Order: sequence, then C-alpha cells, then structure tokens
Amino acid sequence: MDFAGHLGAVDRSVADLEMDGKPARAVILSRSYDTDIEDLWDALTNAERIPRWFLPIEGDLRAGGRFQFTGNAGGEITACDKPDRLAATWEMQGDVSWVEVRLESEGAETTRFTLTHTALVSPFWDQFGPGAVGAGWDGGLLGMALYLSAPDAPRMDENAFAGTEEGKAFFRQSAAAWGEADIARGEDPDQARAAAARTAAFYTGEAPPEG
Repeated sequence: MDFAGHLGAVDRSVADLEMDGKPARAVILSRSYDTDIEDLWDALTNAERIPRWFLPIEGDLRAGGRFQFTGNAGGEITACDKPDRLAATWEMQGDVSWVEVRLESEGAETTRFTLTHTALVSPFWDQFGPGAVGAGWDGGLLGMALYLSAPDAPRMDENAFAGTEEGKAFFRQSAAAWGEADIARGEDPDQARAAAARTAAFYTGEAPPEG
C-alpha cells in the first residue's frame, strides 16, 4: 500500500486561538476522498460504518447525545448538520478537547474532508506538540481512505499496523510532518522537531533520540 501517498494527500496546519479565554491550539487535517458528500457523511455518522474505518462506537448519535469509542474517547455531539458539519467534545482521561468535521463537495464523486481538533495548551502539548493528536488522526484518515477504496475488505488492525515496519515509518513521517506544520505556525524548530521525535517514539514504541 502507498502509505506515503496517503500521508502526502493530507494538508496539515496548526493554529493559535482561545477557548474560554485560555490559550489553545487547533490541529487541522484536510484531504479529498473519491466519493460523494452523502456517502462520506454516512460513513462518518452511521454507527454500522464507523467501526469499518475507525473504532467501535456506542451511544446516542445525534445532536445532544453522548457517544463512546471503545478503548478511546467519548463525548457529547454538539452539532450534527447533515451533510456537511459534525462537532463534538472529545473527552479522555479527564481532559476535554473539541473536534469538528466539515465536508465540502468538490464534484459529483469527490468530497473534501476537514477535521479540526482544538485543545487547551498544556504540558502535554509542550512535550508532544500537534502530532500527539495529529498522528492519530492521520491514522483515522488513512482508515477512511482504505475503507472507501475497498468497503468489503477486513478493517486494518491499527495496533498490528503500528508494530510493522511500514506502520512505524507511517507514524514517523506523520510526526515529522506535524513538526514542520508547527514550525510553520511559529514554533521554535528545535522544540518542534524534538516534540515530533517524542511523538514518533510514542506511536512506534521506540526510544526517542537523545539530545
């Protein structure tokens, strides 16, 4: 599989903003998929399809309802505007952040998918930078691409994938790309690349480089 090609299909950026008067950062991923907006919306919101590209989910999947991904985050759906906007809180290990997905039709069979994950600046951010969530979402966008290209194929096991040489290379490249996006935002290059190395080590299970 052309994992490098999948990484290259994603536009990444990092933005400074405020949430409730506190400094926050937004991690933004955007890419196009070869399907119409109605189908992509259904893949994004249908409880039977979500596990085919992401994780098993349960809950009340409508505006105001709560959801829980197995072994991962849960939260409240704050907006569900078919077929182009979904927003929710992202609650995990006592921390709350915010996720928004927007879809935009680019033609009869192409749709732009843009995900924004906003979190308050914290020591965790200082340690790992945008790749902490960005690399995970890179995996999610890859899962969506694989699913849409072969809907009946078995879902990729992300844990097994992360342990392969291809998987490790994928997450190293993802983390490095997020480091460069943070530099473009204005982060000190040495700090951004050190945080990216720590992110890569987390996802690959390898020790980060010294220094």
